[in-house]
Amino acid sequence: MASPVTLDTALVSRLIAAQFPEWAGLPVREVDSAGTDNAMFRLGDEFAVRLPKAEWSTGQAEKEQRWLPRLAPHLPLPVPVPLGRGVPGEGFDRPWSVYGWLDGADAFTDPITDLADAAVQLGRFGAALRALDASGGPASFRGGSVTEWEKGAMAGAIRDLGADGTVDAELATREWESVLALPQWDSGPVWVHGDLLPGNVLTRDGRLSAVIDFGGLGVGDPACDMMPGWSLLTAETRPLFRKAARVDDATWARGRGWALCWGLVTEHYYRVTNPVLAAVAHRTWSEALAEY
Repeated sequence: MASPVTLDTALVSRLIAAQFPEWAGLPVREVDSAGTDNAMFRLGDEFAVRLPKAEWSTGQAEKEQRWLPRLAPHLPLPVPVPLGRGVPGEGFDRPWSVYGWLDGADAFTDPITDLADAAVQLGRFGAALRALDASGGPASFRGGSVTEWEKGAMAGAIRDLGADGTVDAELATREWESVLALPQWDSGPVWVHGDLLPGNVLTRDGRLSAVIDFGGLGVGDPACDMMPGWSLLTAETRPLFRKAARVDDATWARGRGWALCWGLVTEHYYRVTNPVLAAVAHRTWSEALAEY
């Protein structure tokens, strides 16, 4: 069996030199991230290099290369623009991409201070994305029912997090059962980002400035894109987001179910190996459960 390739600045420099000689020699710096799907490197001052870490994320680069140039001009916030299509090479066996660099820090590292403005902007962003023609779009990994995503993991998450006092297991179970009883999406598929978490939105001077990481981009039920209401926003600013997003009551309720489920399952899975993501997850399910 071949040894796994180390995703580091040396590999990125070799890939750039071999496939994009016009950018060879630019300094390469790794970008700290709690993301689980891709590694990010800054190339010079103007570019970003994004490489899939795992087998499950291998197709994301090609998907973003195809769809982001079509969608980006119609969105009200800056998003990554592909500038180079990388192919397997230098011992790295997956497609990868070069993007234009977007200034800012992620909203976990540099939290949003103007939450009311962010609520409106994120709501309008999702509404604009959903309004675009979804013909031929791939299914998002969070575009179906929340039960398709969690695949039975919720019961174990509630049991274990309840056993150590992290969550009220009885309350969480009761509210999860109410989520399972919600009416499902019965309209045509629409575009969704699929992963609108604090690590995937950028801030500058405390204000929302861009949306990044479209690995979850696809079509399906827009409920998953309601999660910023609980992962990023507060009880006071959540209604602004909902109004700007222009979704019906059932979609909003399913979105809260996504926040509850994603939060508990993700904290359960990552609380030891990825404490940053686990902290986001804890905040998400806590906000959602408080509303019930």
